[in-house]
Amino acid sequence: MKKLAITPKRWLLTLHLLFAGILLGVSVTFLVLSITAATTNDQSVLLASYTSMHTLATSAVRASTIGTVVTGILLSIWTKWGLFTFYWIIAKEILTLISIGLGIVGMYIWTLDAMSMTTEEGFSAMQNPAFQINQIQLFSGIFLQIVSLVAMFILSVFKPWGQRSIKRTKR
Repeated sequence: MKKLAITPKRWLLTLHLLFAGILLGVSVTFLVLSITAATTNDQSVLLASYTSMHTLATSAVRASTIGTVVTGILLSIWTKWGLFTFYWIIAKEILTLISIGLGIVGMYIWTLDAMSMTTEEGFSAMQNPAFQINQIQLFSGIFLQIVSLVAMFILSVFKPWGQRSIKRTKR
């Protein structure tokens, strides 16, 4: 595969960093909104928090996740890094799968459930055991999402573990 020249590579890397930055920013926003929802005494703030999270889950999370994955794959195959050549890239790929599961699937389901229960039950949803479990799952998912994204940023900067040794068999 032909490698990218320096200027297109920089543009692709810039897009990748923008999408990753948006995803991290949205994840921190989820954290703030989930803390707000857990500590409020106002039913309208509770519903607004979950509605905002669900809107972000169906828009910014999906777009930034897809953008980050596509640009990351293109950077891997169009540069010297490769998809499976370096351990740090493989680690990022595993963390990316976790991030996709948490971001696109988990956040969507958990925020939809919270929004539905809050709409139906109002503030009394806070006493519903199913709502409380959903709230814990959402908060745990947000925490894991932020940890995985920060880990991916760290891996990208430090690039630990080096290159895999690929043994070739003679035929």
